[in-house]
Amino acid sequence: GIEFIDSYVFNKAEYIRFNSTVGRFVGYTEHGVKNAEAWNSDAGILGQEQAELERFCKHNADIYYSAILDKT
Repeated sequence: GIEFIDSYVFNKAEYIRFNSTVGRFVGYTEHGVKNAEAWNSDAGILGQEQAELERFCKHNADIYYSAILDKT
């Protein structure tokens, strides 16, 4: 399967991440944990992130797979 991870970084430190397998945001700093709580309670934000799996990952996976398979 395909997994989509959306990381948010500030000053080279990841503070929050969305993982499509978990389906939620996880915070890694105090600020990130607060954002994760807020964003996880917002169905619109969660829906947008999950939609990226379909829009970006699955679309591009087909392109990458065909490029790789054409070379063998």
